[in-house]
Amino acid sequence: MTLKEKILFHQVHPAKLGTDIAAAVISLYFFWQHQLALGVVTHVVPPPLASAMVICWVNLEPYRGSRVGAYLLRYMTPLAQAARLAGDLVTVFGAWFHAPLVMGAGFLIIVAAWSYGLAHIART
Repeated sequence: MTLKEKILFHQVHPAKLGTDIAAAVISLYFFWQHQLALGVVTHVVPPPLASAMVICWVNLEPYRGSRVGAYLLRYMTPLAQAARLAGDLVTVFGAWFHAPLVMGAGFLIIVAAWSYGLAHIART
């Protein structure tokens, strides 16, 4: 498996997803409290560490032939990944300014970026 494939497939590994979700929830609390340093550290340090560990030590080969793997190959484009990042930044902005609706909008952007391929699948 190439490094490019590992970078793509690791995104759906449970350890990576769990780390991303936990880091987001914890850091959003700190951003809401205007604790910038703790917010930034908890938001940006754990996810790349989890990525590195999963990419280096986990067998991601089963994802290649799975339906999830096929979905990622087709629909998790750089644009979709950029949309996920944009949604993440919107949630941080919303937390900092105590704007739950903005946080919700950021969450919806993230969900849309992950699932936009499902609309295409449903049409075919």
